[in-house]
Amino acid sequence: MRDVSVSIESLVTSFVPQTQSNTRLKEELIAHCKDILASNIGTAHENDTGHLAAQIKRHLLQSESPSNASLKFTNLLSRLLDQPVLSRKHESLLFLYSLASSSRQPTSSPFLASLQAPLRPSTIRTTSPTHLPRSPQPKGNSKAEILREYRARTGRRHLPEHLLLRDTLYLLQGISGKYVHLSLSDNGAQPKLVFVEDSKYIIPPSTKSLVHRLSEVGHLYARIAAFVNTQDRPSVGMIEQSLCHHLQTLLTEYYRLIAVLESQMGNTSNSAPGAQSDPVGEETGLTLKRLDVWITEWRLRMRMMSVCVEGAHDAQGGALVNLIHSYTDNGDPFVRKFTDQLLEEVSTPFFNTLHKWLFSGELYDPHSEFFVSVDPSLAHLQGLHPSSLAGGIDAFGEDSVSADRGDGGGGLRVWEAKYRFRKEMLPMFVGENFGRKIFSTGKSLNFIRYSCHDSDWVATREKMSNTGGILKYSDIAGLERSIDSAYNTASARLFEVFTEKFRLLDHLSALKHYLLLGYGDFAEQLMESLGPSLARPANTLYRHNLTATLETAIRTSSAQNDPPDVLRRLDARMLEYTHGELGWDVFTLEYKVDAPLDTLLDPGSLEKYKRVFAHLWAMKRVEGALSSGWMRVAGAGRVRGRLEELEYDWHQIRITTSEMIHFIRQMQAYTQLEVIECSWKALMEFFARRQGDLDAMIDAHQSYLDCMVKKVLLISSKAGREESLLSQIREVFSTILQFREAIDNFYNYTLAESARLDQARDAARGSLSQIRKLLREYSTAFSERMQTIVQALQSHPDLDCRFLGIRLSFSEFYRLKKDREVIATQRL
Repeated sequence: MRDVSVSIESLVTSFVPQTQSNTRLKEELIAHCKDILASNIGTAHENDTGHLAAQIKRHLLQSESPSNASLKFTNLLSRLLDQPVLSRKHESLLFLYSLASSSRQPTSSPFLASLQAPLRPSTIRTTSPTHLPRSPQPKGNSKAEILREYRARTGRRHLPEHLLLRDTLYLLQGISGKYVHLSLSDNGAQPKLVFVEDSKYIIPPSTKSLVHRLSEVGHLYARIAAFVNTQDRPSVGMIEQSLCHHLQTLLTEYYRLIAVLESQMGNTSNSAPGAQSDPVGEETGLTLKRLDVWITEWRLRMRMMSVCVEGAHDAQGGALVNLIHSYTDNGDPFVRKFTDQLLEEVSTPFFNTLHKWLFSGELYDPHSEFFVSVDPSLAHLQGLHPSSLAGGIDAFGEDSVSADRGDGGGGLRVWEAKYRFRKEMLPMFVGENFGRKIFSTGKSLNFIRYSCHDSDWVATREKMSNTGGILKYSDIAGLERSIDSAYNTASARLFEVFTEKFRLLDHLSALKHYLLLGYGDFAEQLMESLGPSLARPANTLYRHNLTATLETAIRTSSAQNDPPDVLRRLDARMLEYTHGELGWDVFTLEYKVDAPLDTLLDPGSLEKYKRVFAHLWAMKRVEGALSSGWMRVAGAGRVRGRLEELEYDWHQIRITTSEMIHFIRQMQAYTQLEVIECSWKALMEFFARRQGDLDAMIDAHQSYLDCMVKKVLLISSKAGREESLLSQIREVFSTILQFREAIDNFYNYTLAESARLDQARDAARGSLSQIRKLLREYSTAFSERMQTIVQALQSHPDLDCRFLGIRLSFSEFYRLKKDREVIATQRL
């Protein structure tokens, strides 16, 4: 009982440190614990196997059993509890525990041995090893040896590990061993492991599981080695060849590891299957578990290499680089580092191609792996470098060069369609923005070199090569700087070539001065010289007469000061005509350009210039007709005073003519000042900045043209009604010309009436009423169409067009006139 009291006191002192200084508290807690022990709590309870197992473990710890007896008991207990056949497991354990306890003299078992106070040696009756004098004891057999002896007595033994180790090393190389075979199926399924067991030895399941785990590396190795060996052919891309080279380098390191592992096997490889194992060898030699530790890092490497191999079957070039680069965002540092090293090697061919394209404008991509591709139908045009041909520079003879220059491809077609941007082949570490810059830079350099025939190209290329440096994956920041530098240099040189060597701005100014009628005196001279000829049927005109008249208009106007290269490109011609058309309907001016200016001034752009010219030319014709008509109205004042009955008619003619002159003046001011000049200013500001490539230059010119076409021709954005306003304007032009013709008739009638004032007055009454009717019809038609045009312009989506409607009816003249007409109609 004293031992129990000491144990309770030690327990209370350990769990409640305050009792060391508080004796009253310690006595109360000890008394409370004794009351619990003296009570009947827990006397009637069910069989508690866990409590019994704890008592057995405590007994084993205090006995002379080996130190691992408790662990062995735990394993045996778990196997016993898993047996469904035995029903009285608790009683069996209790019986065995009673037998073990009866072989010793009963001793009081302390509650917690670690808390028990040290006893006097005279009171100790146990033979615990902790209290016996230490003396050298002979070492017994190990657990493995005891287990082998047990299996030798009961049945087949386990296959020695060193034999399986040899087969596992074979499996790591994709080779079948003696006891483990690698089974390959013909239908392409995954290979299987087949374990060969004889009548003497067995392979335990745990060992099979470990061999399966190790065989994964061998399976991945076989897949990677097969890929490397099958890619040795000319049709394989350069990036894929670089991948195979790097994989072969890694496999060489893997072979070196296998050789080291074989050397670690030691003498165990020479022992026979039934020989006694060497404990020292087991401690220092190679085992399956140690092999698994050695091979862990290579398992990750093999998995990554296998992923790249699988991706290489469905991707190539930049797409393959993208596949590998996608693993750089992995959170595993090992995967990220391995991927970076792999990309550094695999991307070398990509950066070599990039360097040639970025700094020389040459595309060397025999296997279509780059994100820039060439159109095979245009590959023969200009941009083929002589050194890339099989015959060298001699194969690129003058005949082929002249033939290419004479090809009808056109500069714009070569620029836009020869090279294509392949977004799916663009590496992700480059980015689409920089990819577009690279694409534009190479195209610009190729265009400067082969289309513009720039004699200063060598100096430009040297300058870019010095700023470019070495391009590599590990220096993405340097790559971006090189791209920006090459892009800016190529763009600046392209602007210089077009503006200084080919005088692009002079040609754009010539188009504005001639086809857009920017030279007012030239337009007046040309109109005055060609007016009588264009009034005749189109089939009576000849081109040489039109050309001579054009030269006369140039010599008698300020256009004669333009450069000769500009004037020789200007020509007059007739469009295709049908029967009954006049010269006004088919006459046009054209401006001829050649390469490389046709890249910017392509045939489509020149057609837009001609379309605007036709509208402005018709407006100029109406202006001339109204000017001459107003002179007729002013000249008729001398004779109409004697014809008072015609005074009201002339008054109405003056009002309508003034209204028409106001309309045509506002239209001309709108087209020349608010549309053409403003668009021209925006275009010149772009060329003054000198930012962007040839695509930006083409876009700026197209925006300039589209703005003019849309606003000058009053094109609407409504589907199906794009040219409704233009049709109304053309009808107004036609009405003005008809009214002008009616003025001439009325003027002639006034002259004839004044001369025949006293002769046959009544005979001319019928003719006068017909002329008056025509004047009223044309005046009314003009007014109605003007009301329609002004109303349509007020709802036009373009602000300048709406402002044109305000200018045409700034005093709301047409709205008030329409209201008066409505009121007059209601009164009737």
